[in-house]
Amino acid sequence: MQHFSIAAIPGDGIGPEVMAEGLKTLKKIEELHGGIHFSIDTFDWNCDYYLKHGKMMPENGLDILRDYDVILLGAIGAPTVPDHISVWELILPIRRAFQQYINLRPIKLLRGLNSPLRYKAHDDLNFVVVRENTEGEYSNMGGRLHENTPFELAVQNNVFTRYGSERVIKYAYSLAEKRPKRRLTAATKSNGINHSMPFWDEIVREVGMHHPNIKTDIYHIDALAAYFITRPEELDVVVGSNLFGDILTDLGAAIVGGLGLAPSGNINPEKNYPSMFEPIHGSAPDIAGKGIANPIAQIWSISLMMEHLGFSDIGDLIVSSIEEVLLEKNVSTPDLGGKNTTIEFGEAIHQQMTKMSMNSI
Repeated sequence: MQHFSIAAIPGDGIGPEVMAEGLKTLKKIEELHGGIHFSIDTFDWNCDYYLKHGKMMPENGLDILRDYDVILLGAIGAPTVPDHISVWELILPIRRAFQQYINLRPIKLLRGLNSPLRYKAHDDLNFVVVRENTEGEYSNMGGRLHENTPFELAVQNNVFTRYGSERVIKYAYSLAEKRPKRRLTAATKSNGINHSMPFWDEIVREVGMHHPNIKTDIYHIDALAAYFITRPEELDVVVGSNLFGDILTDLGAAIVGGLGLAPSGNINPEKNYPSMFEPIHGSAPDIAGKGIANPIAQIWSISLMMEHLGFSDIGDLIVSSIEEVLLEKNVSTPDLGGKNTTIEFGEAIHQQMTKMSMNSI
């Protein structure tokens, strides 16, 4: 029996609603795979917690999380707390303290769905974005001067280290080695950002020299964003800085159905610290409490978690079960044109896992 400890942070808005379906997915995995057990602790660290305590998590929050195998996050953010507080005091400290330097986001058009891109099919939309996750443009270096005067200014420093850039690019190349197209595309803006981006490009080329069988392209971010729309079939592994990867993956989610479908993993590949898995979508306060949020992104994030833990067969089972439910079109939430609830959609996926398990586990 393999035991895994999980820290669950449901968060705000629809976070608790989709997290509930994610936790049911873990129970289903235990049911179908007798050799796995999850011990789950849930933490109420969210914007309500901030309003009560003046902080997004306890002073020792990171110490509390440190010994868990993985962290599951629902969604963070509420109109009552500025985003730069909710994100910078919870999500970003976790990513940095636990060296979750890989943000992995699959861009895959699930079977049973159509892309908003009129002439692109499922084989055209199946790539992955590797985003640097701990430095770059989301550095905490900078400040403001002369506040509330006509001379007020704000300075935000981008931080690119050789160590930080090299490790994420190496990871992206290693991933490309395992994929059929054997192709890596790096996002840059070296024609306009004249220090950090040429530095990034140099490291891409240096690491690429050790992977001569991988075709490497370095595209300016504006051109690459256009290629996401016009020729996504040419993409396989895309690697980008913190900001560029963030923007590209939201665009990628849009072309395969929307943020409600998109999972992500904040990964420490060495497993020295817990990795964190979460949907890309936000807390969606406009539909919170209505029970109609799409749980696919949360459940799919557990597929990424299982792959990280070494159970790729279970990860594949989860994604295949999601696709079968979408293909049958009997159950779907309003964002997909249906009338079902979050719970009903989650239950359909879990029932499908049971049906498919004999061939997958």
